[in-house]
Amino acid sequence: MSTKIQAVRGMNDILPDEAQWWQAYEATVEAWLARYGYRNIRMPLVEHTQLFRRAIGEVTDIVEKEMYSWRDELNGEDLTLRPEATASLVRAAIEHNLLYDGPKRLWYSGPMYRHERPQKGRYRQFHQYGAEALGFPGPDVDAELIVMCAALWRELGLTDVRLEINTIGAPEERARYRADLIRHLEAHQDALDADAKRRLHSNPLRVLDSKNAAVQAVVASAPSLMDYLGEASLAHFDGLRALLDAAGQAYVINPKLVRGLDYYNLTVFEWISDRLGAQGTVCGGGRYDGLFAQIGGKPAPATGFAMGSERLIALMHDAGRAPRARLPDAYLVAQGEGSYAYGFRVAEALREAGFAIVQHAGEGSFKSQMKKADASGAWTALIVGDDEMRADEISFKPLRREAPQVRMARARIAETFAAALARLRD
Repeated sequence: MSTKIQAVRGMNDILPDEAQWWQAYEATVEAWLARYGYRNIRMPLVEHTQLFRRAIGEVTDIVEKEMYSWRDELNGEDLTLRPEATASLVRAAIEHNLLYDGPKRLWYSGPMYRHERPQKGRYRQFHQYGAEALGFPGPDVDAELIVMCAALWRELGLTDVRLEINTIGAPEERARYRADLIRHLEAHQDALDADAKRRLHSNPLRVLDSKNAAVQAVVASAPSLMDYLGEASLAHFDGLRALLDAAGQAYVINPKLVRGLDYYNLTVFEWISDRLGAQGTVCGGGRYDGLFAQIGGKPAPATGFAMGSERLIALMHDAGRAPRARLPDAYLVAQGEGSYAYGFRVAEALREAGFAIVQHAGEGSFKSQMKKADASGAWTALIVGDDEMRADEISFKPLRREAPQVRMARARIAETFAAALARLRD
């Protein structure tokens, strides 16, 4: 007997009952993005590896350990399944000159891939929605992105999601801070874990968000990046805070928040829930004004965020916000020679009129078909038998309310069915 083949670990099937949650979530998110003027863009799953090395940073966990990369021997190309989508979106904006006529508000969705140890809320194939505002230099759009997230949490029924913000300034300011931070960390090397020591000279800012208690103690006495920021960076952050305050949006300033990708500057933020254990960040983003030039385009300001679908849907489950699945309007039961073909024409006429109709397929007695009709959740059963076909009619039997079974002429089935169904639902 052949060995059973299962899904790759960390790449999960989404079965119909769970897919209902996804569909409700996706419909809500996409309507919300449209209300804020964001337009959809779709990029390929596979990009040149160099895009992510250049954009995300050589000395990051994603590039060092987590990317699914391979050599395409046929074309001599190094390729990677996208681990995130901002770099892809900026590459597309440069390649197609999207900013030629002014700034753009764009959104994307889809699967991302990272080779890491699967755990709750952290998978090798995971899904994100992202919103990116390209060409806008001020803190007003940073604030817009944050406030629009708060509106989505309300719409999804999520109450325990908090906001942390920080500013990491401009590259030259971080360079001065970086030198002093390295000196501080070197003076406490004995307290650093292996990960912090590895990053000490290559990416010391990532040591700031270490979860190791001993490293956190070292970080607590480290110099503050805020003390190294110039007038322009501080003005940008003050502008963001003023707009959030005016909107009534609560936040906490977390001076250790730096995000895990090298392309960020100025504003960074995360939305966090305590209901998801270690994987508490459900949405994160910030400003990345240098990324266009970094991957070969003309310099352009940009800001955005990405949010994890799996984590947000888990919070929807936790909040008990069950989606309303669309149940069939009718289940069509057919008995007798030629009844399936007759019923098929009836079902298609009703579907063209916008109704959801499930037609019984396969053999089955009238009784067994009616059991399936009831189990389907449909409001009604439509019955086709010899008598109905001779009269060119269809029997309409309510399933969810006490009401008489009636006959309907096939010639006017859409109009008559609509009126009868409306009466049942009143």
